[in-house]
Amino acid sequence: MALSRKSLEQELSDTAHQVLGKLRSHQFFQSQWDTGAFIIFLVFLGVVLLLLLLVFIHCCCSGCCDRHSSRSQKKHSWGVDNLALEP
Repeated sequence: MALSRKSLEQELSDTAHQVLGKLRSHQFFQSQWDTGAFIIFLVFLGVVLLLLLLVFIHCCCSGCCDRHSSRSQKKHSWGVDNLALEP
């Protein structure tokens, strides 16, 4: 059941007016649900930023830490090597 173009425009307009009304009245969180949703959004944003920071650190540190654990040094190999997986 797709919305028609006019009803979609009307819904977006109503949402924009509602958001602008909250901004004008300086009452961003009118209920506890609004506050909870904002806190959940901030936690999600924090986790995403933390993961991006960890990826950035891993990419920067992989050049300096890679020489200690290279694939060519296999002194303590256990089991059978699957040579089909080697590049």
